[in-house]
Amino acid sequence: MNNSDLANALFAACKRRGIMLATAESCTGGMIIAAMTDIAGSSAVVDRGFITYSNEAKMEMLGVSVDTLEAHGAVSRETAMAMASGALALSRAGLTLAVTGIAGPGGGSAEKPVGLVWFAVALAGQPVLAECELFADNGRDFIRRETVRHALELGLQALGEGQTAGVVP
Repeated sequence: MNNSDLANALFAACKRRGIMLATAESCTGGMIIAAMTDIAGSSAVVDRGFITYSNEAKMEMLGVSVDTLEAHGAVSRETAMAMASGALALSRAGLTLAVTGIAGPGGGSAEKPVGLVWFAVALAGQPVLAECELFADNGRDFIRRETVRHALELGLQALGEGQTAGVVP
């Protein structure tokens, strides 16, 4: 499925369950919520998108602690989980998708290379789930599009409508 098909599937799944969706996005800069709001009638399921590119935005808008950022960095499991939890707590959403990663072309390191993205999914009443992907360094646009695709797939999985391999609490 392409990103548009995935967004439509997630829209339908949220609508069937009567839950709202919010995103907490860093490296995608709002591309996930944009994919959702491209759908006519998206206001039935889209609550809001937090675009938290800077560490300050992550702290101010989502409540990510300075301790988490200092200990683990912005691109980490802990930060992604805090972003998803913060979005859930600070919105009317029942499902939140969070992404933080290195889209390149610069900014990577041996420990955190270009293409590394952490994902977290929070579903009300459930533990926050997180996983990482290392996308091929095929350019910034490629990494961001693949991040959107994977986040939408994880949203479907969280609602029981996809494969769950690799997602760990």
